[in-house]
Amino acid sequence: MSEKATLIYEQIRKKIQSAPAVGADETGCRVNGKKNRFHVWQNGLLTFIVSFAHRSYEVVKEYFPDGFIRSVYVSDCYAARLKTPALAHQLCLAHLLRELKNFAKSLNSSRSIKMKELLCQAMELKKNMTDDDYLIPPKKVAQINSRLDVLLAQDHSKFHEKEQAFINRLIKHRDSILTFLKYEFVPPHNNGSESAIRNVKVKTKVSGQFRNDQGKGADRYAILRSVTDTNIKNDQEVFAAFLALAKNQCLCPE
Repeated sequence: MSEKATLIYEQIRKKIQSAPAVGADETGCRVNGKKNRFHVWQNGLLTFIVSFAHRSYEVVKEYFPDGFIRSVYVSDCYAARLKTPALAHQLCLAHLLRELKNFAKSLNSSRSIKMKELLCQAMELKKNMTDDDYLIPPKKVAQINSRLDVLLAQDHSKFHEKEQAFINRLIKHRDSILTFLKYEFVPPHNNGSESAIRNVKVKTKVSGQFRNDQGKGADRYAILRSVTDTNIKNDQEVFAAFLALAKNQCLCPE
């Protein structure tokens, strides 16, 4: 079945590379007792999962050598993802908010509290923006950007070293914090990618690891899971899709 699904799998890869927005994430697993990773690239209509031996940028070079030059790339702050060529980047605000919450709680940081409130306000503003607001941004968008610049410009040399490192990271990637306010189709978080990779964790918790000749079981799982999730996202019946595959009738994603 995975061999029959390979054509659809490849078409999903090509379509995701030119999608307007793409989220990326990865998770660990074990294949034949050795450390391995599953990587996912996804959006609202497509899911592309691969099994790869490690976490480095090599996986991007192998499957997406040109990067995502037509896409806004949504991810966490992992260097390999921020290194990926893209039209623009969007940092996952859910990750940033978790760090800010920890700083506010453990360090009683007033700046982290203010920045957390600001990012929450930006996400709330996103919910209320109309189509016209992306053509002519409302004043609130400019105000949020201005307030963020003020917070990042403040002297943070006396703050805890972990908070300093966090602020320096935000300064370095300033243009990737509020990208979602520029594009209607860009989410402020990477929750979709985390959901897309969750089935791998369920699989490994049940069976412990993937065990097959030279890790082919993990590759087959990645192919079949990609096709399954893409069918679900396109409101197609999974059983009917695989029945068509079994009969060598290719059902390609729109």
